[in-house]
Amino acid sequence: MITMIDNLLNRVTMYRLVLYYLAALVLAAFVFGFFGPLPYDPTAIAFSTILIIGVCWITNHIFARVFRAAANSESIYITALILALIITPVTAADHAGVGFLIFASVWAMASKYIFALGKKHIFNPAAFAVALSAIAINQPATWWVAGNLALLPIVLVGGLLVVRKVQRFDLVLSFTLAALASSILTSHAGDPATLIEQTFLHSSLLFLAFAMLSEPLTTPPTTALRIAYGVIVGVLFAPNIHVGTFYLTPELALLAGNIFAFLVSPKGRHVLTLSAIEQKANDVYDFVFTPDRSFRFRPGQYLEWTPAHAYPDNRGNRRYFTIASSPTERSLRLGVKFYNPSSTFKRALASMKVGETISTSHLAGGFVLPNDKNKKLVFIAGGIGVTPFRSMIQYLIDKKEARSVVVLYSNRTAADVAYKDVFDRAQSELGIKTVYALSNEKQAVPGMINGMLDAALIAREIPDYRERMFFISGPHVMVDAFTKTLTGMGVSRFKIKSDFFPGFA
Repeated sequence: MITMIDNLLNRVTMYRLVLYYLAALVLAAFVFGFFGPLPYDPTAIAFSTILIIGVCWITNHIFARVFRAAANSESIYITALILALIITPVTAADHAGVGFLIFASVWAMASKYIFALGKKHIFNPAAFAVALSAIAINQPATWWVAGNLALLPIVLVGGLLVVRKVQRFDLVLSFTLAALASSILTSHAGDPATLIEQTFLHSSLLFLAFAMLSEPLTTPPTTALRIAYGVIVGVLFAPNIHVGTFYLTPELALLAGNIFAFLVSPKGRHVLTLSAIEQKANDVYDFVFTPDRSFRFRPGQYLEWTPAHAYPDNRGNRRYFTIASSPTERSLRLGVKFYNPSSTFKRALASMKVGETISTSHLAGGFVLPNDKNKKLVFIAGGIGVTPFRSMIQYLIDKKEARSVVVLYSNRTAADVAYKDVFDRAQSELGIKTVYALSNEKQAVPGMINGMLDAALIAREIPDYRERMFFISGPHVMVDAFTKTLTGMGVSRFKIKSDFFPGFA
């Protein structure tokens, strides 16, 4: 069942999944409005949603043109639908309500450009808009989507799918526990069980966590920082937190967390200029870029990449991929495996010419070399999942840093092996061994093993495997399979490290 869910999730990007999630909530609210489970006029829901989408679309394109930035359609619609779900629906006859919707929609889009550094916005746009509306025009958000039991199953199930897709259970769990603890400690009610029930069923906790808290561009880059971010927002989320007579709201709690995330995260977007395209294996290409300014990262981290292309498919126009180059190299490498048929994103990438540019942002990832240089390591890669290890190995070569590392690299055939030149150099200069396992190669290949990368091969090639830390990179199914294999061999789960690589999703 879990494998089937993952296969379905892999067909869409995280942004497109969030968009579908929000659209499903709006559609369900419209239907429930007709049949009674919701106390809102369905025509008001439809009118408000259409108005917000229209104003957001127009405003965003105006600001994008003024600031000479790329307009992202998915981001526009996601923010618009969030606003439609947290601001009470109105009809065209409610002039004050219409003004509120227009004000919030304009400022949601404007905040992405005005309150931004290096073309990276600081605040969640929807949270900023409703917070400003409450302060400036005394029109607060009601978070009406969160208080209706009829919508709760969709909020919960859809939200869990989003969190599974983005692999941010650590963030959502830290936020939820902190919010419940803070609510209990600051409440005057005598029954914690009742308070917890009310918080889950009738507050904005779940919708805020699933639809807004995990927005990639306003989320810290590492696990520890994400947990801290979740705790900060969770503590401030409690309804009785106040400064004098000023009480915090869910959107203000999120904005406070956004400030923390901004302070601890890499700043701004980068514009990269394509300098070369190099074939590294069968259907695997490196796109080599020159950054517009100095760029600091750790080997193994990933970026969000946004090429310019119209009419993206259901996987969207933004994708996350690991940086294949080392921080010691002057250029940035993006290693991509092409399939037939390819997504519109990859077709846009393949059509790029030398001298054209691509936008990148949101450097993140904790799948990096441990600080302890004496720790023994094993890198397990499947197919294009080798890119973070290419970054790490090239870094060790350039730094002349001889660590105890064994690379286990699985492919179907020898023609699918990428970056062999880098791994061969690591073998000769640093003594880092790479074991190549070919699962579908019909002929013997010198220096490679015909067969599956399994427990027997691991035990044979790495006798001291129980003393080592394992890094696994590849599709979710592969990571899960090797995790089970290693734990079955007696490797502690705490010695197995994997990370979310959205490029596979």
